[in-house]
Order: sequence, then C-alpha cells, then structure tokens
Amino acid sequence: MHVLSWNIQWGRGADGRADLARTVAVLRDAGSPDIICLQEVACGWPGLKGQAEPEDGPAYLRAALPEYHAIYFPSLERGDGCGGTRGFGNMIMSRLPIGQVFRHLLPAPPDPAVPSMQRGCLEVCIDAAGGPLRILTTHLEYYSKPQRLAQAGRLWGLQQEAIVEARQVNGRALHRGESIFGLPARGEAAVLCGDMNCEPGSPEYQAIIAPSGGGAGASGWFDAWPSRHGALAHEPSVGLHGAEWPDRQYCCDYFFVSGELTSRVRDLRVLAEVAASDHQPLLLELAC
Repeated sequence: MHVLSWNIQWGRGADGRADLARTVAVLRDAGSPDIICLQEVACGWPGLKGQAEPEDGPAYLRAALPEYHAIYFPSLERGDGCGGTRGFGNMIMSRLPIGQVFRHLLPAPPDPAVPSMQRGCLEVCIDAAGGPLRILTTHLEYYSKPQRLAQAGRLWGLQQEAIVEARQVNGRALHRGESIFGLPARGEAAVLCGDMNCEPGSPEYQAIIAPSGGGAGASGWFDAWPSRHGALAHEPSVGLHGAEWPDRQYCCDYFFVSGELTSRVRDLRVLAEVAASDHQPLLLELAC
C-alpha cells in the first residue's frame, strides 16, 4: 500500500503560480498512490497568492482523479455572502473502500499576540487488505506555539481514544446493519500524516510520540522515518526550489504510525524533485 501526504499550498508552486493541473500531474507521476492525503486545499477562498480567481480545489481534484473517493474537511469555513461557503483545510482521497469518517476540530487556546486559524484533523477508516486501517491527516498551527503544542497533544489523545473504542467495540456483539447505532469495527492500526509545522525533536513533535498511557498493549504514535532509515536525520520537506518561504531547509512534514505498523514500513521517501508547492510530497509504502 502506498500513501502520499502533501501540503499543496492550494496548488501554488515554488514559482508563485497556482496551477492545480500541475498538482494532479505530480500525483500521477508519483504512481497514483492508493491513498492521497492533502493539506491546504482551498475552496472558493479569495486573496490567496498565485490565483487569478478563487478556485474550488476539492471539485477540481475530484473531477481530475475520478477513481478516488474524496473526503474534504474545511477546518476553516465561512459563508461567501452569496448563499454558499468558502473553505480551507484537508482532504483524503482513497482508491480503497471507505468506512467511517471523523472530522476533528483541534484546540486553539487564545493567543492574541499572533495570527492563527482554526485547525482540524480528518480521519477516514479504510478497508485495507491487512484489516481495518485508520488514516488521519492534519495541518497544525504555524504562528502560535501554544496552540500547536495543544494540537499535538490532541493528536496523541485521538489515538488513545481510538484504541479504547476499538477494544470496547471488538469485545462485544453489535448490530451490523444500517442502523446509525450499529458501530462498525474501527481498528487500532493507524497512519497519521501532514504538516506539523515543527521540527524533529521539538516539544510538539515529542508530544505526538509521547509514551502511551493506555495500559498494557496500548500504543501511541511512532515516527515512521526511523522505521525505515534508522538514525539518519529526516530529509528536509520545505525550503527547496527557491520558494519564498522558508529561508532554510528543514523537515516539518511527517508520517506517524501506530505501534503494530512499525514493522510494516517498507519505505518512506521525500519527493525532493517536486517544485509544485512550497512543501515536498512524502510517500509511504506499507506492507499489506
């Protein structure tokens, strides 16, 4: 199974030009992964750099990649003044069957000294060959460190809650029909990816991979990079190709996996040659 994560910056490349056709071409060139996780997907939002006119990014991506089932979560959303809404957030596209979908708003404790926006985490349950698999993607706060730290802690908490729920559900017989009360099996195995806006070893990074408090056998998040590359430093995911931001190269985009998946990480690559965003795509290969 191949999972790609990428902050697409609403299709704006290192050249400053927004071009979603170029974004789609990168996804095709990456081998059309089984699952695509995107951040900074914009829908009808005016004033974004590089756009001649506001675009409906989710609609464009759905039309260009019809073989995928696409779920969009605009964690930032407001009315457009014309009876509709404009949004900015995360998107998961899957070739594999989709089960439950969860849209988690992340905490944003007041920090009036800096600008910030509402952040969220999109979770989609996938029917994978190796069993139920939860895919989560997010984009944490950039300017406010207290908000980012709170959001990192919430990502840790989401996994702990899912473990407890999975064990409760799997431990009792449930109605498996179409009743809205018939909970399907959720599964503990999970992949978390996205733009965390923090560097390896930072307090926010450590909050995500903190040891589990869920009791015997419970697992938290594990950075997938060491599972494949050992002690080798994370390759940079931003600062390449002359984009206006940032002014140096470093890593702030990650894949984390639940404990039972660490041995199934076959490869994790930064697609360093791509210049179609100010972030690089990451491609994870998991054994089925």
